[in-house]
Amino acid sequence: MATAGPGGPVALVGVGLIGGSLGLALRARGVASDVRGVDPAPGALDAALRCGAITTGCDDIPTAVSGADVVVVCAPVGAIPGLVHDVLAVADEGTVVTDAGSAKSAVLQALTPAERERFCGGHPVAGGEQSGVQGARADLFEGAIWFLTPTAETRPALLERVHGMVAATGAVPVAVAADVHDHLMALVSHLPHVLASALMRQAASTAPQGREALRSAGPSFRDLTRVAGANPRLWADILLSNRDAVLAETRRHRTQLADVEAALERGDREWLEAFFATAATGRQRLLDQEDTGGGEVVRIVVAVPNRPGVLSEIATALGHAHINIEDLHLSPARADEPFGSLALDVVGEDAAARALALISANGFGAAVGE
Repeated sequence: MATAGPGGPVALVGVGLIGGSLGLALRARGVASDVRGVDPAPGALDAALRCGAITTGCDDIPTAVSGADVVVVCAPVGAIPGLVHDVLAVADEGTVVTDAGSAKSAVLQALTPAERERFCGGHPVAGGEQSGVQGARADLFEGAIWFLTPTAETRPALLERVHGMVAATGAVPVAVAADVHDHLMALVSHLPHVLASALMRQAASTAPQGREALRSAGPSFRDLTRVAGANPRLWADILLSNRDAVLAETRRHRTQLADVEAALERGDREWLEAFFATAATGRQRLLDQEDTGGGEVVRIVVAVPNRPGVLSEIATALGHAHINIEDLHLSPARADEPFGSLALDVVGEDAAARALALISANGFGAAVGE
């Protein structure tokens, strides 16, 4: 099955590390020969042209997005809702707009139902030591999870196009609900930055009898606080953009610390040993979870009714169950037919069996196809 990525121009609103790497990846893989960029930062477009991340630098958004198949907003997360709205206002009716921010609900809340038809949120879980287009590389997304957050309004053909573009970069497209994405990121990305910074601030201001805590820090402290040096403006934007989910996770973490305090106050060795043992088990699960990539590709064919939101519903259900869709193709029903056909490729017989069961449980007819 051929990946249904963009067949025409791709426009990047922002050509920093993520936008630049996306442009390089699409061009290196022959997915898009026309990659346009627009970026207000001085020198950004010239640098992107020099490294080959874009083919054309544009002075404004209307010029960049005119006639584009896909527009990807790769701006600071706080600016994304407004930029997505601006892009949708001038983009062609058949253009799909996505983004690369780490908070999704705020973007959706800024859009009308009609605007959400042409929008599918995205978030590549990838980065690098360098910021800006000078750190861009064509393999940045290879093997990385790239979350997609389609809604019931997202047009199936446009979701298919974004999924194809993401898969073409070497990333693994995973569809989840926007609120699920935001709570996941609050826990595994945003909260760690808060905790690392809080610990660093505490240590930096502590000097019992003149002995500075930072001068006594070992490798464990350095490892735990590695992300404490992140860009302050960027991370203030991220936390505010995902405020509700981050607040929920900081409050949950506070209860964990309160439990430790209580165990220490009562001298409860058994509880403390169980606390560390549970954490060790979770850590081992993290280390063991790497996908070996084994198994044959299995195609599943689903009979889907001709109604909005079906593709988003199925893709999101599979994403929540950790079943990755390698490729997909939707053949909509004709006017005289009650059902269209959705073909999904998943890797491995076990994943295929779970996908079939889940799709059937959601009321759709499905079978292994050719």
